[in-house]
Amino acid sequence: MKLVLFYHSLLSDWNHGNAHFLRGVVTELKSRGHDVQVYEPKSGWSLSNLIGHYGEQKLEELQQYYPGLETNFYELDSLNLDEVLAGADLVLMHEWNDHELVRRVGEHRTQNNYRLLFHDTHHRAVTERESMAAYDLSNYDGVLAFGEVIKELYLKEGWTQKAWTWHEAADTRVFYPHTKDSFDGDLVWIGNWGDEERTAELHEFLLNPVKELGLKAKVYGVRYPDHAIKSLAEAGIEYGEWLPNYKAPEVFARYKVTVHVPRRPYVEALPGIPTIRPFEAMACGIPLISAPWEDAENLFTPGKDFLVARNGEEMKQHLQTVLTDQRRAMDLMCNGLRVINRRHSCAHRVNELEAICAELGIAPSKISSTSNSPVAYAE
Repeated sequence: MKLVLFYHSLLSDWNHGNAHFLRGVVTELKSRGHDVQVYEPKSGWSLSNLIGHYGEQKLEELQQYYPGLETNFYELDSLNLDEVLAGADLVLMHEWNDHELVRRVGEHRTQNNYRLLFHDTHHRAVTERESMAAYDLSNYDGVLAFGEVIKELYLKEGWTQKAWTWHEAADTRVFYPHTKDSFDGDLVWIGNWGDEERTAELHEFLLNPVKELGLKAKVYGVRYPDHAIKSLAEAGIEYGEWLPNYKAPEVFARYKVTVHVPRRPYVEALPGIPTIRPFEAMACGIPLISAPWEDAENLFTPGKDFLVARNGEEMKQHLQTVLTDQRRAMDLMCNGLRVINRRHSCAHRVNELEAICAELGIAPSKISSTSNSPVAYAE
């Protein structure tokens, strides 16, 4: 197939958590012989911030982890859709795109025979309903939603007539366990402060337990306000600023445990959506303890693949267990890694996408892979 993907950025993961999954999908599709072209806006917000803070050398570093990963830059005013979409079989439009681009591609679809899908990987369908409702999807073939509850919302609101649940997953080519020669500390957390969407939760499930247990911990992320940096310091937690997403596996290998603290919209309004962070941690073989979230779609087995702390006191107990009981920690590591390799890699998701392409009527001869990647990796 020829696929054209419109994303906010493939090259930058600065405050752009979807970059992991998008890169993994592109890599997997290409490995199967598909022709994949990615388009992102010139001077996009995430990429501009990355270069402004860290320089062009980070784009060169990216190539060490994703050899040959390429993108095409466009300016909306001069974008020639006839040229860009010529010969396309499938077009994916990510939700972090301009409303005008979404509308124009939809109109273009009416005069062409490619299939067009909208890809939603955010909680804005609930938290910014007016903005999401303003996307004109009337000429789209459907929506790929990263959770059942998001899929049902699109159908209920009449934003689309057809939708599929397409969860994120781990790019196991990059996210896998690294050899642990020694540890830099006890606990690591990778994530942004959250625009005040989880401030209380971060104190209860991360800062307070670390401080009260006297753990050696480090936190990575961007857009931390001054009060957040001060709170980290008061808890005795080192702040490492932005960490390139592809560096996360190396960092996970230097710590004994990590935690997942979901943003409030996912806990309260969007049960069943874990976001990319648990996939990343389990794929890298680090024991994971999560603040409460409802695994409504049975992606994992809580208590086996990871531990769930219902409150701050339970988080402290779980942390003590993982840090002192080597067998328990090893069980969590092995179980988490196993479920990723069996069910939740980007190879699995591309299998699902190819099945959706068949359902949409794309010729089987185009969907059939020339070099299928295995969906199970060594455990």
